[in-house]
Amino acid sequence: MRTKRKQQGFTLLEIMLVVSIIVIILGVAISKLGNTTAIAKTMRVQADVQAIKTQLQLYESMNGFYPTTEQGLQALVTQPQNDPRPARWYQLFRELPTDPWGNGYIYRNPGLKNPGGYDLFSAGPDRQADTADDDWGGG
Repeated sequence: MRTKRKQQGFTLLEIMLVVSIIVIILGVAISKLGNTTAIAKTMRVQADVQAIKTQLQLYESMNGFYPTTEQGLQALVTQPQNDPRPARWYQLFRELPTDPWGNGYIYRNPGLKNPGGYDLFSAGPDRQADTADDDWGGG
């Protein structure tokens, strides 16, 4: 008499089922993690805008005024040569930060959004100022 051996192992259907479940789990994980780049860019803009605002406040406290739109944020890196010239100027940045899309931050004094102060923002991914994707750094 021959005894039948019970074959051990997985059938093709079982293997395909496991692979399908793994693919579904990976798909869900990737979709959840896929937006982390956008979140990181937003957080970077917030940090940069806050750092620039801090240096602008220091500039204003030393001189009594903010740089003009013409002087721009460059007034925090090199001493302005046009009026109003700051009486007490210090280099507040070695170089200006750029936004996550590689562009400089937009500075206006007086501002369009803040007529009593200044505007400071990133033009966002489309690199065009005054569009819906502008990032004001949370405020």
